[in-house]
Amino acid sequence: MKRILLSALLLSGLMLAVAQVKKEDLATKNTASPGAETSVTINGKNLWIYYHAPSVRGRHIFGGAGAHQPDGTVWRLGADYATVLHTDADLDLNGLAIPKGDYTLYADLDNGQWKLIVNKTLMAGARHLWGVGVSPDGIREGATTDDPATELGRASLTMGKPSSPVETLKITLSGAGGAKGKLLIEWENVTASAPFTVK
Repeated sequence: MKRILLSALLLSGLMLAVAQVKKEDLATKNTASPGAETSVTINGKNLWIYYHAPSVRGRHIFGGAGAHQPDGTVWRLGADYATVLHTDADLDLNGLAIPKGDYTLYADLDNGQWKLIVNKTLMAGARHLWGVGVSPDGIREGATTDDPATELGRASLTMGKPSSPVETLKITLSGAGGAKGKLLIEWENVTASAPFTVK
C-alpha cells in the first residue's frame, strides 16, 4: 500500500512539471497588462516565457515606503495568470537544476536581493493558475507562490538599475554563446538577471 501511495505521489508531482501549457489559454482581455512572450533557441532546444506585462502608469512599484510591490513580498513576475516558463531541455539556472518541462515563475523580493522562484504548480483544477491574490472567479490562490512544498527551488538574481526608467515590464531570454543564456527582468527602476546553461 505504501509503495502504491508513493508511486501515485511521484507520478502526480511529475505531471505537475511536464503538463504542456497552451499559451492561448493564458491570454486575457486586460489591455492594461497585455500578454507578452520571450523565447530563445540554444543548441536546438527552445525555451520560452509567457507573461502579462503591466505598466508603471505613475505608480511607485519597487523599493521603499508606499511601494506597489514592497520589499520582502512575493511577486507574480507579471500580472494576471502566473508567468510560465517552458524549456525543451534541462537547465542550470544560476545553480538551480531545472528539468525540461513547464513551470510557473515568481520573484521573492527579499529586501532588494531578489530570488527567482520556480514552482511546479501550473493548474488550479482544470484552469491555469492565477498568479497572486484573487482570480476573476473569486478563488484565492496566492498561497501557491510561497509554498516550499510546491517549489522546484529558488535562484539568486543579480540586481541592477536600467539606464532610464522602464515603463512596461520586459522579460528577455537571450543566448550568450554556446550552451549559455541569460534571463533579464526589467521594470521601473530595477533590473534582475541570471545566467543559465542548457544541458
